[in-house]
Amino acid sequence: MAAGAVLCVAAALGPCLAAPPYRPDWGSLDARPLPAWFDRAKVGVFVHWGVFSVPAWGSEWFWWHWQGQRNAAYERFVRTRFPPGTSYAEFAPHFTAYDFQPRQWAELFWRAGARYVVLTTKHHEGFTNWGSPRSWNWNSVDVGPHRDLVGELGEALRERNLRYGLYHSLMEWFNPLYLADKKNGFKTQNFVAKKMMPELYDLVLKYKPDLIWSDGDWEAPDSYWNSTSFLAWLYNDSPVKDAVVVNDRWCNRCSCRHGGFYNCADKYKPGTLPDHKWEMCSSIDRLSWGYRSNMSIAEVMDEASIIEELVQTVSLGGNYLLNVGPTKEGVIVPIFQERLLALGRWLDINGEAIYESRPWRVQMENSTDTVWYTSKGQVVYAIFLLWPRDSVLKLCSPIPCPATQVTMLGYAGTLKWQEKTPGKGLLITLPYMLPSPLPPQSGWAVKLEGVL
Repeated sequence: MAAGAVLCVAAALGPCLAAPPYRPDWGSLDARPLPAWFDRAKVGVFVHWGVFSVPAWGSEWFWWHWQGQRNAAYERFVRTRFPPGTSYAEFAPHFTAYDFQPRQWAELFWRAGARYVVLTTKHHEGFTNWGSPRSWNWNSVDVGPHRDLVGELGEALRERNLRYGLYHSLMEWFNPLYLADKKNGFKTQNFVAKKMMPELYDLVLKYKPDLIWSDGDWEAPDSYWNSTSFLAWLYNDSPVKDAVVVNDRWCNRCSCRHGGFYNCADKYKPGTLPDHKWEMCSSIDRLSWGYRSNMSIAEVMDEASIIEELVQTVSLGGNYLLNVGPTKEGVIVPIFQERLLALGRWLDINGEAIYESRPWRVQMENSTDTVWYTSKGQVVYAIFLLWPRDSVLKLCSPIPCPATQVTMLGYAGTLKWQEKTPGKGLLITLPYMLPSPLPPQSGWAVKLEGVL
């Protein structure tokens, strides 16, 4: 056979014979570049929804606090609200989703400025929001809504061109298979082989998510969860291998060390610019991720707090994932809607400084934590959270030149400026604001062109 023919055959067979690009070990998996869409997106909405939305009290950890910890307050709540002998499973038929309108949710999230949405497919209670064949009579098709909640929301989001993420808990508090493996020191893997891993593959193959937000990892090592084998398949052979993004909750020693982007901890704030892509997840209800009927207004994040968290997170290179908990009927209560829409209105004006931005050489002014920076190419954005009393914004970090131009997002025309000190800093004269007894809105952005 001629040498050229041999080369052709080798080339034809090569892709089949070559080793997969990602091996089932963290050294290989962690080297995978993060798909670019995630860093560009910046803003997402988190949705915690499940059987825990029925008691709607305390938090989404209701079952554990009630029957795992035997917390007296939770026991008293059940005793006074439900018949004697009530079990957690009896809550499921009341998880009706009667008022769930996925297109309305998608429109709300789109108007909020979200570029991706993450839905709980299964929390630690084990109830699945799709018709999992491995969760007989403990899923949203067999009981409760009798609907494929994961599929319906996914279709609606994609009509809006929003990326779809699936939250999935590896562990289940009271699953007998899991408890048996735990008793065996996680040397057996019956729960992983018969329940957890088949469901994870089912979610990927059926719904083709853009993101997998893993959780419930903290009790066992990756060798128990088979995390690296799953991620190697996800990156090499799955139908979403090129675009899918994952977080870092894949084992008891993975957080802030392994995976795709890092969550590190709930409501994580690094303080300084990390060297790895990260995401802050936060919740409009400060005390819970799931809906609580006893939530008070003092426990709800206000618009200023949401914008402050967003700005600080993006300035430090993170994404911001803001949570709402719908009711058992599938209603996102008006106070949550109002907060999301307020965020969207702010992003309509200032989104240029957020979406697809990069951290600048300085993330915040040294003299204050109320001025934060982002950048796009040679353009720098200074986002200030408090309006200065004299309407003069003092910036120490940018170095101007004679050609420097300053504008304010949402305001026509250029702003006057002068050097703060020779060769460094700016004093920017802001537009006049009418006096008001109320504090002004939170967060404005000035665009600086021609600064170093």
